[in-house]
Amino acid sequence: MNILLDFLREQKVSETLIRELEHFRNRYPVNDGQRLATPSYLYYGKDIWEQALTALLCGENLLLAGSKATGKNVLAENLATAFGRPRYNISFHINMDATYMIGTDTFQNGQVTFRPGPVYQCATDGGFCILDEINMARNEALAVLHSVLDFRRMIDVPGYQQISLHEATRFIATMNYGYAGTRELNEALASRFVIIQTPEISEENLNNLLVRSFPKLQKKYREQFVALFIDINKKCENGELTMKALDLRGLLDALKLMEAGLAPRTALDMGITNKTFDSCEQEVIRDIIAGRISGKLTAATLFGA
Repeated sequence: MNILLDFLREQKVSETLIRELEHFRNRYPVNDGQRLATPSYLYYGKDIWEQALTALLCGENLLLAGSKATGKNVLAENLATAFGRPRYNISFHINMDATYMIGTDTFQNGQVTFRPGPVYQCATDGGFCILDEINMARNEALAVLHSVLDFRRMIDVPGYQQISLHEATRFIATMNYGYAGTRELNEALASRFVIIQTPEISEENLNNLLVRSFPKLQKKYREQFVALFIDINKKCENGELTMKALDLRGLLDALKLMEAGLAPRTALDMGITNKTFDSCEQEVIRDIIAGRISGKLTAATLFGA
């Protein structure tokens, strides 16, 4: 967690915010056994960091909205780690109901007992709950969150008790536009969040991300992978490719495979090209890759001394 604070200072995030963040962590220390997690990647973007930290320090819940490949989930996970809180993830789908989130009765040791769900656990532990793809859920499932997210900050568990949220509990929701199964967010729910529109990752920030994530990747090849992602993004913006082709997570996964020894073109097929199932789009993506990454390149060359 201290590494993340150092990272925020590298990003030139306001020192006042960092001090308030440290005060928050000291005020709400974690207990042994609580589910702390280290993020796989770091989110780059000073302005967005400052907006998100300010909102959460003020006790607000946060909705990260934006298009694909803008790092919403990475930022959400980074925030939970920065605040030093246990993290709970809920990935919404059309069949999710309130009992999954809050909890339900179960039969154990010969008697009926209450098995708490992730929202209940987060509320009692003072955790950060990440509500992934919140605009894919039904209103009936989301209605249970209304009293959790507004000034009441409580959960009424039918047949049991009413519990108040721990003071450190926060909710961070994410949503993409245009995915199959998504829809407009209910106004009553949207009003319970402060909303940040996450921008596309800049060329500079993508380069910084690759430097930190793959320190052995040689500079001239790193620049080509950055340019490759920018090229694909431009094709998507111009309507020559669908957004399925734009996958930052896929690029990072492909580089992991290359670092493990897989041929670069094969790794890029697995991480990016094959994410679309349209053969014409696949050919366009392979042409873009061929313009940036030589078929003769090997993993040893990319990550050599």
